[in-house]
Formats: sequence, structure tokens, C-alpha cells
Amino acid sequence: MRHLMLTLLLICSTAAAMPAQNAPVGSSARDTWAEWAPFLGTWVGMGGGDPGQGKGEFSFDAELKGAVLVRHSYAEYPATKEKPAYRHDDLMVIYPAAGGKGTRADYWDNEGHVIHYDVDLSGDRLVFTSNASSPGPRFRLTYLKTSKGELKLTFEIAPPTDKDNFKPYIEARIMHLPDAVD
Repeated sequence: MRHLMLTLLLICSTAAAMPAQNAPVGSSARDTWAEWAPFLGTWVGMGGGDPGQGKGEFSFDAELKGAVLVRHSYAEYPATKEKPAYRHDDLMVIYPAAGGKGTRADYWDNEGHVIHYDVDLSGDRLVFTSNASSPGPRFRLTYLKTSKGELKLTFEIAPPTDKDNFKPYIEARIMHLPDAVD
């Protein structure tokens, strides 16, 4: 048992001393994710009672000393004639792609979905698009900064038979929480 503990301690010490593979030496979380500033922090969205609309909240925050960004999200949907009220929770981890070539994101939710995204950030537009070669439907999640403290969120789905024909599934207006800094 003592030998196992010593081995684990040695492995943990060695791993802690290794530099991050994708972060330049001397970079900080602020430097690595600087262009993401318009999207960082906590956001709330409010929808009506129509099917597919609800209310929710999400945040983009640097974690693991800036090695990744993490989006925590939930949405609550009211009951309809067809189904009871429910809550959707998800987690997305955003990270620099291998070799520093772009940004990737991996998504998981409480409904059992796992989605791997390519990420495109261009000014006030942030787009997550799943790979067309993956089986099943294709997904695209877009955040568009429409004004200070406000985003438009669009989640689209393309059918497996026409993976470039995205159709809106959810659209929402999102507001930065008042106590958060823009």
C-alpha cells in the first residue's frame, strides 16, 4: 500500500510540474481567452410559454488555471398539454485544438447527448458547429452580440440526410447579469 501511495504521489508531482501542451509559456487565462471577453460571465434568458421556449441561465468561465473555458447551462421549460415541465442541464468544455490550430468544444447534457464542436469566434459572433461526418443530425449553436450586455442565441439542427440545411430549433434573447462586468 505504501508503495502504491508513493507511486501515485510521484505521478501527481510529475504531472503538476509539466507545462500545459497548448498554452504558450507565460500565457495567462486572460491572454488565452482575451478575444472571448464579450461572452464571458453569467447570462440569463427569458422565453415565453410557447413550446420550445423557457427560461434559463448559462456562464462561460475560465477553469483549470485558464487551460479551458467551461460553459454551464440550464433551461427550464413549462408544462404543455403534451408534456410536463422539465429542466435541461448541460456542460461544455472549450479548449485549444491540438497544435494550436483553432478551438474545439465538447458538450454533454442530462438527456445523454454528446456533441463535438468546431468553434469559430469572429468579433461579436461565436459559432459552435458539429462535424458533418458524425452520424445523425448536425448541430449549430450561435451567439451574436447584439448590444452591450445582450446576445441573440440560436440553436439549429440539420437532418442526417441534409447536413448543411440547418433549421432553427431554439432562439432566445440573452442578457448579461447586472452584477457581472462587461
